[in-house]
Amino acid sequence: PPRSLGALVCSLLFPRRSRSSGPIRTTTQGGSDVPGKRLLFAALMILTLAACREIPADRLYALRLEQGPAEADWQRALPRTVTVRGGRAHKREPLAGVDEDTVHTSTASCHHGSTPPAPLAVDLRAFYTDDELFLRLSWPDPTPDRAMLEWEFDGAAWKNLGGLEDGFGLLWDAAGRFPRFTCSYACHLHDFGVAGDNFHATNRMQLAREDAWLDLWHWKAQRTGRFGFADDRFLDRGGMQGDLPGEIFLPNSRFARGMGGEAEPFSEGDAPIYDYQGIAFGKGFLPPGTRAPGYLTEPPAGGRGEIRATSAWRDGRWEVVLRRPLRTGDPRDVAFLPGDEAGVAFGVAVMDSTLREHYASSTEERLVLMARPQKAGAQKETR
Repeated sequence: PPRSLGALVCSLLFPRRSRSSGPIRTTTQGGSDVPGKRLLFAALMILTLAACREIPADRLYALRLEQGPAEADWQRALPRTVTVRGGRAHKREPLAGVDEDTVHTSTASCHHGSTPPAPLAVDLRAFYTDDELFLRLSWPDPTPDRAMLEWEFDGAAWKNLGGLEDGFGLLWDAAGRFPRFTCSYACHLHDFGVAGDNFHATNRMQLAREDAWLDLWHWKAQRTGRFGFADDRFLDRGGMQGDLPGEIFLPNSRFARGMGGEAEPFSEGDAPIYDYQGIAFGKGFLPPGTRAPGYLTEPPAGGRGEIRATSAWRDGRWEVVLRRPLRTGDPRDVAFLPGDEAGVAFGVAVMDSTLREHYASSTEERLVLMARPQKAGAQKETR
């Protein structure tokens, strides 16, 4: 069996067959000899570049296209499955079907300890053009959560429904500062202590080093997904920072604007200021069941808005496609170079209706943009 990606492609294009066998053909329903041209082109490009040499199979490879990928291209892309672990699955009925034995074997206070959450398999695929990278992530999620602290009017008063949102983060070791990079470099205990038999701690996304940073792409199902972008940020010793300073996510709450004294935002008696169209609520009639967003999103400016995103949830899966220029000119943004065999190390974290308890990858992952055929005399691009 093929032991690497190069060997696999060679075996697909040049399968062994007996002398008596006829030519191998790919036909359509009409009977004409029409191969899968895009797939064949991609495979031939790999062979041209790699000359059937051994290519590491434990990486995400992006193939070059003349224009942005269509759905058929995504179906034929080279997939890379990244397993993420450690999160908390969101269920509509978290206690459904619980019996005495379930409590005995899964309650944290029992001597058996709690049952660890099942890992998630994230399907990643990538393409690039002369100007942009296209990256698709797909993962299972039976409950699409895209109503971050949404409001509902019951006919007499507003009530906050308290929901959260799905999302993911991509961390890029753009400067290659961390050997065998994984998400573990970015997650640290914060504000922890021991008092008697009790231990308390919270996790915080930050780096332990003063001289390093990571490029962070942060997609949130409601706060960014609804507006077609992913938040372009970076992570350093001080935590998560926007590529441009300032807060673009604002609570849609009268109390948050100081209209309720010292009352907590989203608590009883609070109300939203704007509807989903960004229009302020007046004193007119509101039908019961009217809803409003819990957060308002300011359109990102400059470098913070360079990652465009399209998203859809269907058949129990999220599918998000990101696109970003190969180079942005921002020194804190990762640059993607076709033909760079080392690629760029990255990590993936998935949030399932939570802000903290995320799933994270623990394996070393790299994105490699396969080199395009060069004309005679062309020089290889360098960093």
